[in-house]
Amino acid sequence: MSLFNIIAIVISISAIFSFINHKYIKLPSTIGIMLISFIVSMGIILSGKLGFDTGVTSLVRSIDFNEALMIGMLSYLLFAGSLHVNLEDLLKNKLEIGAFASIGVILSTFICASLIYCVFWITKNPIEYIYCLLFGALISPTDPIAVMGILKHAGAPKKLEIKIAGESLFNDGIGVVVFLTIAGIASGESHLSAGHISHIIIQEVAGGAFLGLGLGYFSYLLLKQVDHYQVEILITLALVTGGYALAMFLHISGPITIVIAGLLIGNKGRQFAMSEKTREHLDTFWELIDDILNSVLFVLIGFEILVISISGYFIFMGFIAVFIVLFARFISIGIPVFFLKKIRTFSPGAVKILTWGGLRGGISIALAISLPLSPVRDLIITMTYIVVIFSLLFQGLTMERLVKKYGTEKEDCSN
Repeated sequence: MSLFNIIAIVISISAIFSFINHKYIKLPSTIGIMLISFIVSMGIILSGKLGFDTGVTSLVRSIDFNEALMIGMLSYLLFAGSLHVNLEDLLKNKLEIGAFASIGVILSTFICASLIYCVFWITKNPIEYIYCLLFGALISPTDPIAVMGILKHAGAPKKLEIKIAGESLFNDGIGVVVFLTIAGIASGESHLSAGHISHIIIQEVAGGAFLGLGLGYFSYLLLKQVDHYQVEILITLALVTGGYALAMFLHISGPITIVIAGLLIGNKGRQFAMSEKTREHLDTFWELIDDILNSVLFVLIGFEILVISISGYFIFMGFIAVFIVLFARFISIGIPVFFLKKIRTFSPGAVKILTWGGLRGGISIALAISLPLSPVRDLIITMTYIVVIFSLLFQGLTMERLVKKYGTEKEDCSN
């Protein structure tokens, strides 16, 4: 099937599911669309067992989910998300966001890996620790696409929202770097040493930050010289597409590059380089891009179950992984908060909200699918998928209730 036909089918399905959710189900868009596609997928699996071939499974197999998200959609979604984050608010919470996005991700990676390794050993199905580390690395970063989509509906206090959104934007880039580093060690391409790993992470993250600043500032200078919204929107589109491609070519973090560039354009560029008319059109354009790609992404997430190997043991380990991931998230958030309390003030419900609001999404699935063939690849993919589905459906749907319980009465604040 041609690429155009695949895109046409996926967009058509996304539009139908979006209509059904908006008209009848009325869940947050991302969750509703994913839920519908998941239910339809289960129906397709059942019909397949009864001898009916719908052809949908073949269609899903023809889509490279990792490439579609990590190369095709991620840069646009990250830019659209960072475009509306207030840089001043972000800087006020830089210690918390920095701690959660770096120390928190690394802590969670090792806690997840160690606990899941113990469970494998207890169930007499031991696997190498490096593969447990891979799972910990791909499942630890919260997904900015899922998080920011839910925050729109949750009504979280502004100071708490900026912590969750800021963390998700940056720990995504750091998490991908950690995953790729561990994947290189697992494949034998890299060697395991603290110095080597630190060098790669610093190179990727610092390189991405500097490239994002440079490209963002260059784009800002271009925007400042024109007052023609069509040209200015095209400049931002080129910044996202070209900037991500350049980051990949230079082997530095594309997500960090785009987030930094988006923050610069969304704050300095919006304030000093755009007319009111341009700001209005730019916001509308990127909101549409965000909504359309989110719809497509969560349709694909729901349909991915069609190409995942399922067994009783895999499903059992997936549900065990749900509890391990939540526990690791609680500890990796709780430890930084414990030490930051000496210079920051947190409400009693902050750790609970930050833990439950750490949603996993398409990025974790994409990283799992990118793993090379190995005896544990299907197991890791299944575990990842179950954690993501639980995260989006159960955590996502109850996030608003938790926010109302803690956030509105005792708003998280920092001094």
